[in-house]
Amino acid sequence: MKRIAWRVSLLVLLVGAVAIVPALAGSAVIGSVAGSMNASVGGQALLPNTTIFSGDSLQVKDGVAVIAVGSNSRVIFGRDTVASFLRESNEVTVLLSQGSISMLHSENGTPVRVKAGEVSVTPTSGFKTLGEVAMLNGSLVITAKEGSLQVDAQGQTKKVVKGQTIVVSPRTAQGKGGAGWGGGSATLEIITLGAAGAAAILAGVAVSRAGNANSNATAAIAAANAATSAANAATSAANAATSTASAAASSASAAASSAAQAVLLTECLNDLAQTGTYASPYVLSNAQCAGTGN
Repeated sequence: MKRIAWRVSLLVLLVGAVAIVPALAGSAVIGSVAGSMNASVGGQALLPNTTIFSGDSLQVKDGVAVIAVGSNSRVIFGRDTVASFLRESNEVTVLLSQGSISMLHSENGTPVRVKAGEVSVTPTSGFKTLGEVAMLNGSLVITAKEGSLQVDAQGQTKKVVKGQTIVVSPRTAQGKGGAGWGGGSATLEIITLGAAGAAAILAGVAVSRAGNANSNATAAIAAANAATSAANAATSAANAATSTASAAASSASAAASSAAQAVLLTECLNDLAQTGTYASPYVLSNAQCAGTGN
């Protein structure tokens, strides 16, 4: 009986373990790749429909990546972005190290939290929300384009409503700027921007994102200039060849003319020697001996 009881207990433990493994695996799934360009996870190129797991690290270079979280939420990662993922019981957390993120959250979508150091950004539940979080020159720029966002920073809570942009900057306890995210002595300063300030900050974000594009454009212009210089050199060489050919043609024409004059002179001298005059029984081709009508 003891042996039977032991076997039954072992069977129950095995069945329980088999049931728990899929549950744990399911809880670790973040979402899947809806689309990407020049992006990778763990050093491997990111392909459509790839499953993203908790603990994965994403890097986007000069491109973009779109991750579908649940059935109704999307997270878009901009160029030069580095982030990792954490699956918690009722939400997905994106840990932003650098770059920018856009969050599209439906009314009933899976909650997505973006964390950068000690700052946490979440969409307001029950509303369709489109928000952007971008790192720029050591500060965090947070914009709500639809719905609203809640920003938590060291015990401070700030609601960012539609059309509003705020900047969260780290600063030291003495009020000096330049402290890094998560520094032990750093506090956080939240600045609400007006329309003009928001436009300036967003323009700065756009300029930052366009850095690589500008470099690529400069390289393309340099290549185009080099090609133009080569084309100009080829044109100059062609012109020089044409000039040389023209000079050769002129020289050939002059030589032919000289030869014709020599033939004429020879024939005239021959006529004079034979007849004593320049009269010739031969009709000269459009030419006359000097001093005569023949």
